[in-house]
Amino acid sequence: MTGRSPTRRSGRWIERWDPEDEGFWKASGEKTARRNLWFSVFSEHIGFSIWTLWSVLVLFMGPEYGLTPADKFLLTSMVTLVGAVVRVPYTFAVAVFGGRNWTIISAALLLVPAVAAFVVMEPGTSFSTFLLVGLLAGIGGGNFASSMTNINAFFPLRKKGWALGLNAGGGNIGVPVIQLVALAIIGANGGPRVLLGIYIPLILVAAVLAALFMDNLASVTNDTGAAKDAAKDAHTWIMAFLYVGTFGSFIGYSFAFGQVLTNQFGRTPLQAAYLTFVGPLLGSLIRPVGGRLADRYGGARITLWNYVGMAAATACLVFASMQKSLPLFVSVFVVLFVLSGLGNGSTYKMIPGIFQAKAVAKGLHGEEAAAYGRRLSGASMGLIGAVGALGGVGINLAFRQSFLSYGTGTGAFVAFLAFYGACFVVTWAVYLRRPAAQPEATAAASEAKAQLSYAEV
Repeated sequence: MTGRSPTRRSGRWIERWDPEDEGFWKASGEKTARRNLWFSVFSEHIGFSIWTLWSVLVLFMGPEYGLTPADKFLLTSMVTLVGAVVRVPYTFAVAVFGGRNWTIISAALLLVPAVAAFVVMEPGTSFSTFLLVGLLAGIGGGNFASSMTNINAFFPLRKKGWALGLNAGGGNIGVPVIQLVALAIIGANGGPRVLLGIYIPLILVAAVLAALFMDNLASVTNDTGAAKDAAKDAHTWIMAFLYVGTFGSFIGYSFAFGQVLTNQFGRTPLQAAYLTFVGPLLGSLIRPVGGRLADRYGGARITLWNYVGMAAATACLVFASMQKSLPLFVSVFVVLFVLSGLGNGSTYKMIPGIFQAKAVAKGLHGEEAAAYGRRLSGASMGLIGAVGALGGVGINLAFRQSFLSYGTGTGAFVAFLAFYGACFVVTWAVYLRRPAAQPEATAAASEAKAQLSYAEV
């Protein structure tokens, strides 16, 4: 029994939800959770497509639009920035409105940037107008935060890595899908309004499906205290830093890859479109694998070695950029996308485990501990997701400055290499380094040990 009580509230509200109870989970919980997962994925998928819409639209904007490469990088940077900022209120909207209700609202809101872009997308429009309309598209980035917070509440701790990986990966695929659709339209000599004409009906479909098939959880209530507690916890900001390296890379490169190919390697928009979708597609598909590997081997271990791979790939990109080798550059960039997706899954797996560990350290057990962990991990995900997305802003601004200063993206890649090295050090020092055992270990040390062990679950 999911325990719906139609007399208490209007809409699809589930009053009792206890996924850690094996009997409840097998009887009805898993089926309900999976149903909400799939429709959450679809809505978030469309949200990602609208968020990254301008990474595609700039490829349609030839000389007749009067925009410089620096203008385009600034435009995509600002879109990314809005997507990062709105993730914070979107996280807490789930508790205010309910997961189903907010999915309907957030999906419908995507009509605003899509219709606005349809109206202004023509030569002669001022850059300030493009910038304003582009900022509207940033709301698509918020769908990720609300979706992850909602799905985090539906699944038990032992399945969160896989479930959150599927939810996020399915949403991330919205990036390569819109790039593939754009490729087909450019190849057929179509215009940008054709692309928008395809997505406007899909937005309506996402809102309707959420209304018909998703549920609200009454147990996820508005709790401003959770937000304050999460913001005060050092692990929230440590994980946000690590997520800058993984998701910040994924979304930043998704916006910038096509522009780097056109500006540094002289590819035409069509030639760039043939290449840009591959990296985001593979990075999205592998995100659930990162969650699964973290479930099995530990999120911290997978994240650590993932940063080794990202640093190595970035070093190769510096070499390829200096040698002006397009085949090597594209191949290694795709590898970097894959690693960023893998790291997205492993870092997000760590979050629920860290806060579950804090519950255990406080002496909580069973559902009480699980509820505490869900409360703080759900609140922290919005903050972590927002800061992580800011990494995408940094990547686009770094490319902009690198092209202005050197005419290539090499300088930006050197900066990224240094950052991945810092992420490696932080992951090892906080979540994997084991201090020597001492008989006089304090309670604080015991709590830290518990946090480390859970972070690796």
